[in-house]
Amino acid sequence: MHDFADQKVTIRTATHDDLPAVLALLADAAAWLHDKELDQWQRPPRVQRIRDDLAAGNVFIAHDQSGQPVATLTMDTFADTDFWTHADDPSAALYLHRIVVARHAAGHDLGTTLLDWAAERAERTGHRWLRLDAWRTNPGLLDYYRRTGWTHLRTVDAPRRFSGALFEKPTSDRPDHQDVTIVDQTDTPG
Repeated sequence: MHDFADQKVTIRTATHDDLPAVLALLADAAAWLHDKELDQWQRPPRVQRIRDDLAAGNVFIAHDQSGQPVATLTMDTFADTDFWTHADDPSAALYLHRIVVARHAAGHDLGTTLLDWAAERAERTGHRWLRLDAWRTNPGLLDYYRRTGWTHLRTVDAPRRFSGALFEKPTSDRPDHQDVTIVDQTDTPG
């Protein structure tokens, strides 16, 4: 395991060829959560949904300087009606899903830096808010979002759904993080 501080991380729009890397990041996160006795992501990932998101250009993957995948996230305009209502003004936000940071890269603000990158991208596309629905039974994750400036709006206990802790952050709220530098290649062709 190497020191991840002061890294440059390149983020780009993921392609179908990145599906194995995205699934590996999710599997590693699921194993880590299982070891912590948390039920988050203990069901198989919805691979077809991930394929659809890849085809739509909604999945992003970050690599470290050696080219190793270190994070993934999905961002789109889908305001899940199990959670978000008309009163939330769903079109004013972009929505995050499947946010994963590789364990060897954890603890160096990479997740927070990527969330701020997502907020900047959302603001550039005219959205006032960045939103997510977090796993309800992972108190450490919920505390993380609160600590990093997200507002917990409410928790929805929808049938057959395990996420539902609804958070949002203004897209203009992006503090500077020093440990990791993002090199954005999402608008670079090819």
